[in-house]
Amino acid sequence: MPFAFHPTALADVVLVEPSTFTDARGSFRETFKAPDFAGAGLPIEFVQTNLSVSRTGVLRGLHFQIDPMAQGKLVSCSAGSVFDVAVDLRHGSPTFGLWLGEELSVENGRMLWIPAGFAHGFCVLEGDAVLTYSVTNAYSGPHDGGFAWNDPEIGVVWPLDDPVLSDKDAELPLLRDGDPGFLYSAG
Repeated sequence: MPFAFHPTALADVVLVEPSTFTDARGSFRETFKAPDFAGAGLPIEFVQTNLSVSRTGVLRGLHFQIDPMAQGKLVSCSAGSVFDVAVDLRHGSPTFGLWLGEELSVENGRMLWIPAGFAHGFCVLEGDAVLTYSVTNAYSGPHDGGFAWNDPEIGVVWPLDDPVLSDKDAELPLLRDGDPGFLYSAG
């Protein structure tokens, strides 16, 4: 079952669109197939899969992990819909400091490949959203980082004004005020 792999405006971030087959019983969609992903130059080894359930209006992010535990993420939404965001934190990258947002939902089936060196966040557009992300490195608290969802220098245009945040996310610093040691080198 074919996948369409679309480059995005951010270097190395890929929008993945799987084929969906529908009949009188419902639908079927493959969400990962190692040979297809490898053929597109994407990782085929994931070490952890996470499931997040969030209500309408919730915003999570912007999060990342630093080396040596940096994570690439394959993100998909299996219920509800989300606005999923990636921010390039790789010094030397042609898209350093830029962001990209895509709507992911069970209806459109889209997935977003976000490589290591990017921050990630999302907000729930409708329903109880179920977000799944397979990652290339295990979670590591000492390597966990983040910055403010509304950092004016990054300028993410979120489709909500007053999100529901965790205490941790509400206290994240601006990117420029964080530890400069977390930034990645491109390549």
